Amino acid sequence: MFGLSNPQRFMAFTGPLTPVLWGLAAVLLGVGAWLSFTVPADYQQGDTVRIMFVHVPAATLGLGAYAALGVSSFFTLVFRHALADAAARAAALPGAAFTALALFTGSLWGQPMWGTWWVWDARLTSVLVLFLFYLGYMALRASIDDEQKAGRAAAVLGLVGLINLPIVKFSVDWWNTLHQPASFLTPGSSGLDPVYLPPFLTMLAAYGVLFAALWLTAIRTEIRRRRVMTLRGRLAQEA
Repeated sequence: MFGLSNPQRFMAFTGPLTPVLWGLAAVLLGVGAWLSFTVPADYQQGDTVRIMFVHVPAATLGLGAYAALGVSSFFTLVFRHALADAAARAAALPGAAFTALALFTGSLWGQPMWGTWWVWDARLTSVLVLFLFYLGYMALRASIDDEQKAGRAAAVLGLVGLINLPIVKFSVDWWNTLHQPASFLTPGSSGLDPVYLPPFLTMLAAYGVLFAALWLTAIRTEIRRRRVMTLRGRLAQEA
């Protein structure tokens, strides 16, 4: 894996891999959507249970993307590696999109279940804070013209935001919240009805592969952009 920290080797390795991931994501999303609409409605929640197949994977990938951003920020600060900085930057927008989708679908799910679109619940509030960290990271990078300074400043913010991840994960255990606790992979067994496992796991895999495709594509685009900027700088100096 450390061999891939070289941008040239990274580009060579991910070149053929990226379209495969895009194709696999499309297949999994198609199968997952079909399974989600063909399973029976829940006896309590009715058809609104189908929101789970979008909401839970989106929330999971929102957390996962920020973990990727935070780890990449660590390598940016410690080793000052350009590829790590590119990886952190590339994770921000997809992660923010997944988190926004989780907040939106959570509201759609919460209104019929709780009778309200939003409450300042520990889980909901901590996910909103996660979304704000994403926005803050992108805004900070955009506000500083010097790319190296922008990368280091944003990396510090990215590391600070990691503190929020365990709060999001364990908020339903630490506080008395309206949000339900984890119903999948609970100690002993899954609290999810077996009939919903195939669409749930398929959509979770689809979102994971989709993020991988988005992330690698964004990193590759960022590497190309930096190469063009470097070339322009050299040409300007020669001129």
